[in-house]
Amino acid sequence: MKLVSQLTLATSCALIFAIVGAKSVSAALINYAFTVDSSITKGEGFFSYDDSTFSEDNIPVAIVNSLNFQFDNDPNIYTEKDDTEYPGYPIVFPTTFLTGIESVGLQYVFPDKANPSSSITYDINGYDFAITSAENIQIGSGKVTYRQVPEPTILGGSFIACSIGWLMTKKLTLDKKVKA
Repeated sequence: MKLVSQLTLATSCALIFAIVGAKSVSAALINYAFTVDSSITKGEGFFSYDDSTFSEDNIPVAIVNSLNFQFDNDPNIYTEKDDTEYPGYPIVFPTTFLTGIESVGLQYVFPDKANPSSSITYDINGYDFAITSAENIQIGSGKVTYRQVPEPTILGGSFIACSIGWLMTKKLTLDKKVKA
């Protein structure tokens, strides 16, 4: 009976990881969260892109599919359509050559929605953030950080595998107590 339980557990885990692995390979939509931090303002956002659409250039780029960004304490939400060169922008590009870590950077330029008459422009370019006036004078700068958001199927598959393992361990422990 113990061998059957262990085989069931091993088979279940193998099938779950095979299914999760197959889905993540075929899924080309990549999700990233990013944070802007400067002495003037801070904010958080999220974007996604299809990694199969990278160009064949020296530095490959891909168009962002969706983007949402919001400065702290500002009700305005900025999207990909707010980019000054939409629909050709915003874009993502690999930054491995800059950091040695596999990641991407965002190129996104958008006007200030909170005060449109000010002609202030925000510029996210990789790991750099700049605030520029109408006279093209930089009035603030900061840094951008990124973190990849895991796909829900990977998280779900891991949860299921761990749950099955935990249940099987519980069952084996109960079986031993009953026999004793």
